[in-house]
Amino acid sequence: MSRAVIYETFGGPEVLELRDVPEPHAGPGEVRVRVTTVGLNPMDWLLAARPDAAARFGITLPSGFGSDFAGVVDEVGDGAAGFAAGDRVYGGAVGRTAADFLVIKVPTASPEMLWHTPDGISDEVASTLPVAGLSAAAALAAIDLGSGDTVLIGGAAGGVGVFTVQLAKLAGATVIGTASEGTFDFLRRLGAEPVTYGPGLADRVRALAPEGVTAATDLFGTETAEAALALGVPPERISTIAAGPTPPGGVRATGGFDARPDALERITGAILAGELTVPIAATFPIEKVRDAVALQAGRHVHGKVVITL
Repeated sequence: MSRAVIYETFGGPEVLELRDVPEPHAGPGEVRVRVTTVGLNPMDWLLAARPDAAARFGITLPSGFGSDFAGVVDEVGDGAAGFAAGDRVYGGAVGRTAADFLVIKVPTASPEMLWHTPDGISDEVASTLPVAGLSAAAALAAIDLGSGDTVLIGGAAGGVGVFTVQLAKLAGATVIGTASEGTFDFLRRLGAEPVTYGPGLADRVRALAPEGVTAATDLFGTETAEAALALGVPPERISTIAAGPTPPGGVRATGGFDARPDALERITGAILAGELTVPIAATFPIEKVRDAVALQAGRHVHGKVVITL
């Protein structure tokens, strides 16, 4: 037997249960990964809480939990090329990564992903990269961010925000990030000028950037996108990742699936070069998965939450 996090009803962290399940094995064209870490994302608890969100990903009950992971290949099925037992790997498989073992087909097909973990990057960091890193890269690519831009980033201190801020700085942009006041020092260390979210956001940004904002990306809802429109930013230079397929004012809806093919290679390269850091806000053993999800879902964590196995 092995262990996996399972839920049989939709709801909050209380529906998640760590259960004994039959140990899976790699079949033809598959590899088995001994999972060591799972990076949490907002989508994980949203899928467990909302039937409509789960349906969009084809998830039915009972379901597993978790999307991003890192670990070590320990079984290779016949015809599974490109991976060998002992290889360190990371990737994504929606609704099934919080488990001792993950069986995945290779080569992978969207939305599942598997890559070799570069030497010098820990499993904890690798497990945070797929959803957050790709979403950040896509959000900036959609607005063609470059040197000389002043960009407004909504939700800058969150799990996607920490990547977005740093990637924007690496692109040569000046960054203003919305957040609560308790995160201001944290954002300044990442290179962003913080601004409080909430009513009056456009006026506060105007005071911080009297010469204007040229681009924006909203990582949580639509408040930042609406403020950017009010500031005169063209809708084609505003992106959102969490406002649904039709965000307000004709701004660009995007997500990790739109990231450029080399996005994670560029991110891991920046990490290895010391140009980008991944703040791990907290780690929890899998036995404490409910506590991990409660912290992550509270939206006040600075950086990423990781589950260890």
